[in-house]
Amino acid sequence: MHLSTFTDYTLRVLMYLAVAKDRLATISELATAYGVSQNHLMKVVHQLSKSGIVESVRGKGGGIKLAHQPNQIRLGGVIRASEGDAPIVECFSAERNGCRIAPACRLNHILARAFDSLFEALDTYTLADLTGNDQELAALMRLNVPSGRLPKEANGKAGNPDRSDPTRQADDPAQDN
Repeated sequence: MHLSTFTDYTLRVLMYLAVAKDRLATISELATAYGVSQNHLMKVVHQLSKSGIVESVRGKGGGIKLAHQPNQIRLGGVIRASEGDAPIVECFSAERNGCRIAPACRLNHILARAFDSLFEALDTYTLADLTGNDQELAALMRLNVPSGRLPKEANGKAGNPDRSDPTRQADDPAQDN
């Protein structure tokens, strides 16, 4: 599997905003920090804003920031949202399946199980898990962040949340028994 450039940039934007949490960031500074196109980042930020993961403030002094705490943003949900609903192989699409062996092929079941496992694993991690080393990231992004700003206990490795909402908290595992 190959994640799209859009998803890569989506994760980078979220990591930057998590590290620069106490202030608004601009698309221009994100582009400079990562050495990528502002036009691509504008599309990413638009999608993140539309999905409610990022808040956008317009006008002079405006910018973007996370709409939720980093420990509330699930990686599986973010990646699902940015990758979209395109089928991973032709036989997953009822409308465009032209494969002659699809009725007897078992590959689709194997791939479906594999992707379910991948996203189940991704759902156990949050943006906080990616940015626990905020000082190192800030230095590489050329940000000035006070030491210890991100709480170390803010990881999201509990349970399997609703896959459609990247900000939904994981269920309490004790309630599953």
